Amino acid sequence: MSESKEYRIRIKELPLEGRPRERLSIFGPEALSDAELLAIILGSGTKNLSAIDLAHQILKEVNGIKGLDRKSFNELARFHGVGKAKAAQIIAAFELSRRIVSYQDKKIKLKSPQDVANYLFPRLRSLNKEHFGILILDSKNKLKKDICISIGDLNSSVVHPREIFHEAILELASSIILYHNHPSGEPEPSDIDKQLTSKIVQAGKILSIDVLDHVIIGDESYFSFKENGLI
Repeated sequence: MSESKEYRIRIKELPLEGRPRERLSIFGPEALSDAELLAIILGSGTKNLSAIDLAHQILKEVNGIKGLDRKSFNELARFHGVGKAKAAQIIAAFELSRRIVSYQDKKIKLKSPQDVANYLFPRLRSLNKEHFGILILDSKNKLKKDICISIGDLNSSVVHPREIFHEAILELASSIILYHNHPSGEPEPSDIDKQLTSKIVQAGKILSIDVLDHVIIGDESYFSFKENGLI
């Protein structure tokens, strides 16, 4: 007897209650698995894979939703069955989620390094490039503005006190908090991190703008210069 060929059921052949879009409309997005949500974003699969099968395959290859968020546009586009259009949809979905979190938290009061980390984690923890920025605070430690100063490797050639304090002065800042992420996932500061922070703190003293902290975001944890006695 010849070996039977593997067969798959297409989404449109599933009962209505088994289709991701219908399940979302009936039960809400929280009832769907990561693969089902990704299948909705993908919209379609391939000749041999349904959208759900494709979603399962992608998530397995990237080690889950966190790994998916770390992939660049070009990396996603190279997956069989994804391409540029679907890669753009995935990237856009993750970016919207990060912007929503930031938008909701813009009026928060940053009273501690943990507050800062909680604010920054959703946006920075999964990025594959270093993003250096400042949080500009008013006299009551409420967040006035969040500004990204540079993207790339952190060094004095791309991050200079003049760029940082130019923005702070324009906003009439009482104080600022420095931040950046470590794509490696480990938040321990490098020698360059320490040297740059010291230079910025000294410049802040001359301008009477307090540098309250420098918070480095890792994958699961953060490092605060303030908490560790480095500021």
